Amino acid sequence: MSNNTFKSGFAALIGRPNAGKSTLLNHIIGEKIAIMSDKPQTTRNKIQGVYTSNTAQVVFIDTPGIHKPKHKLGDFMVRSAIQSLEEVDIVLFLVDASEKYGPGEEFIVNKLKETSTPVFLVINKVDQVHPDALLEKIEEYRKRHEFAEIIPVSALNGNNVSTLLEQVTGYLEEGPQYYPEDQITDHPERFVISELVREKVLHLTTQEVPHSIAVSVEQMKERENGAVYIGCVIVVERSSQKGIIIGKQGRMLKEIGQRAREDIQNLLGSNVFLDVWVKVQKDWRNSQRQLNEHGYTEEDY
Repeated sequence: MSNNTFKSGFAALIGRPNAGKSTLLNHIIGEKIAIMSDKPQTTRNKIQGVYTSNTAQVVFIDTPGIHKPKHKLGDFMVRSAIQSLEEVDIVLFLVDASEKYGPGEEFIVNKLKETSTPVFLVINKVDQVHPDALLEKIEEYRKRHEFAEIIPVSALNGNNVSTLLEQVTGYLEEGPQYYPEDQITDHPERFVISELVREKVLHLTTQEVPHSIAVSVEQMKERENGAVYIGCVIVVERSSQKGIIIGKQGRMLKEIGQRAREDIQNLLGSNVFLDVWVKVQKDWRNSQRQLNEHGYTEEDY
C-alpha cells in the first residue's frame, strides 16, 4: 500500500438521541460495536469504529446523544459529545428525517457554528418520509447553517451509505493508517462485551430501569477447552430494579444472558460461558467515584 495515495482522518457522529448514530456506525463497520435501541441516550461513551479500504482509513467516533442532562452521568455524556467537535477532521450531524426541527436541533446547530471543522448534514431514516418532505427538510436546514455537504441516507437499510463514505474520504488529507486493516474498534473487548449485555437489558426491560443501569465485566479468562468464561455484573440504583432485571424465577436475567451470549460469541469467535449477576449501588449516576468505576471518567472530557 503506497502511503502517498492513502488518506486517513477522524469523523464524529453527532446528533439528538435516537437519530440513528449507532446504527450508521455498525453498518459502516460491518459488525455490531455500538449498541442499538429504540430508547434514547443509549450511547454513553465515545465509541470509535474503524473503517478501512484500499485507499483510506476513517476513524468514526459515535458520541452520546445531546440532550438536557438530569444528573452527573448526563453531564458527562453531553460534554463528551461536544468536546469531540474539536478533535476531528469532519463532523457528521445526523438528524431524523421524520422528526421536526426543535430546540434540541437548534442547540446542536449553535454549537456547530462555533467550530471550523467541516460539517456534513446526514439526514437519516429517509425511507420513512415522502420525497417532497425530504426536500423541505433539506431546505429548512440549509437556512440554519452552511453545511459542507447534505447527504440523505437510511442507516438501517444501507441506502446511500456508500456515497456518504465516498464524500467523507474525499474531504480527508493524505495520512497514515492508524490501525491494522482488520481492526474495527479501539475499545477493549471487555468494553464491547459490557455494551452488548447492556443492550439486551435495554431491549427487554421497560419503565425506569434502562438508564439506571451500568454493566461491568469483572472476569474474563480462557478455559482449557478453548471456551471463554465471562463474569459480568449489572448495576442498578434500586432493589425494585434488581427484581425487574432478575424477573420471576430468574427468567429475565436468563433471557438477557442468552441473548448477550450469542452476540459475544460472534464478537470473540469462540464458545462463551456467560455468568451474569445483579447488584444495587444506590444513586450511582450522581457519584463521581462510581461513575469512574463504570468507565465514565473525568479524563474523557
